[in-house]
Amino acid sequence: MNEVANTPQDFLPLLVIVVVALAVAGVVIVLSVILGPRRELEAKSEAYESGMRPFADTRRRFPVQYYLIAVLFIIFDIEVVFLYPWATTLHNDALKKVSLAAMGVFMAVVVIGFVYEWRKGALDWD
Repeated sequence: MNEVANTPQDFLPLLVIVVVALAVAGVVIVLSVILGPRRELEAKSEAYESGMRPFADTRRRFPVQYYLIAVLFIIFDIEVVFLYPWATTLHNDALKKVSLAAMGVFMAVVVIGFVYEWRKGALDWD
């Protein structure tokens, strides 16, 4: 049987890696502050996006519909991630029927939610 790491000596390599990573990050930050240019130009403080000069206020309001569609996309995208563990259990004969039934229920809930959002008009961009 493999023993679980219980002593501080078992964690020493991890501690060394963390200390080295923090030291390298600190050295890089200090060197960039010391060696980097310090020229303050007006062009540096201007908003710059896609190679075009801004022509309107950047703090304009976005419609709620934009955020709603973004949240719905994230929700349905995350639900699709749950398909991957299910697909890995399909080769196991003992779990095949149980996992198929569970995924059927899960997909039914996802599809019902999607149809509900579609019928409510949450996905219309007008």
